[in-house]
Amino acid sequence: MKQQLNLAQIREYGNVEFLARQMVEGFITGLHKSPFHGFSVEFAEHRLYNTGETTRHIDWKVFGKTEKLFVKRYEEETNLRCHLLIDTSSSMYYPEKNFGKLTFSVMAAGCLAYLLQRQKDAVSLTTFADAIDVQTPVKSTPSHVHKLFGHLSDLMQQPKTTRKTSAAEVIHQIAEKINKRSLVVIFSDMFENADKADALFSALQHLRHNLHEVLLFHVTDKKTEEDFAFDERPYEFIDLETGERVKLQPGQIRDSYQEAVRAYFQELKLRCGQYKIDFIEADIARGFDQILSSYLVKRTKMK
Repeated sequence: MKQQLNLAQIREYGNVEFLARQMVEGFITGLHKSPFHGFSVEFAEHRLYNTGETTRHIDWKVFGKTEKLFVKRYEEETNLRCHLLIDTSSSMYYPEKNFGKLTFSVMAAGCLAYLLQRQKDAVSLTTFADAIDVQTPVKSTPSHVHKLFGHLSDLMQQPKTTRKTSAAEVIHQIAEKINKRSLVVIFSDMFENADKADALFSALQHLRHNLHEVLLFHVTDKKTEEDFAFDERPYEFIDLETGERVKLQPGQIRDSYQEAVRAYFQELKLRCGQYKIDFIEADIARGFDQILSSYLVKRTKMK
């Protein structure tokens, strides 16, 4: 189901909680049928056995299937606190036909929220542009997660407004508020003003300094925003955050545009690497498996 749904269909259907459950369950089923079965098997109900702990909770049936030692988890175990951050600035509403980057980010966050609930981990949601709009507590209860899905559904229906990104200020605020070591997952196109790049990475470093793990999903429409794959005809391009307009044919600037954008993206990767931040390219045309897979790899490293 998850792969057949495009972003327009997701917006039309609108039930983020139901779609997230279907996508995650489909993803898990796919993992069980894949060579990664041993890695993924019942990760919601089990965790890897740690050498030295009691063996009485080992699930020997799972061992028989995977030849790996897993122990059963219990409801009171909350091994992870996860904060989901969604950039809602104007540039995230591109492409405007289906508010692509925002729709993708909302649905991706919904999938992670459902997966976290399934794993009995605690989760919170923060949405921001030039300031924090919504910030929920971090909890693992079903009622809390249901409310979180309500916020995501509201965000899906929210009309576009002209708002710039102030990610650096927001991330500093969040870093100050998170008291316990957590995983911070950010969905953003990272279209911060170039002169604010140092401030943005200072904020991300603030999270790392406070011993939080950071997973940054760089959400883009790769076809147009990186490859600049527009038909060769006149266009009027509009900056969604400033309203500035320019008329041109793509071929006039394609090479120089691609060079500049790829240099900027490469700088993002390098800076994230320096700060030990997981930087994941998230092309909205590639579906949600890329999000869930990256999260599971990170989750496994944190155990």
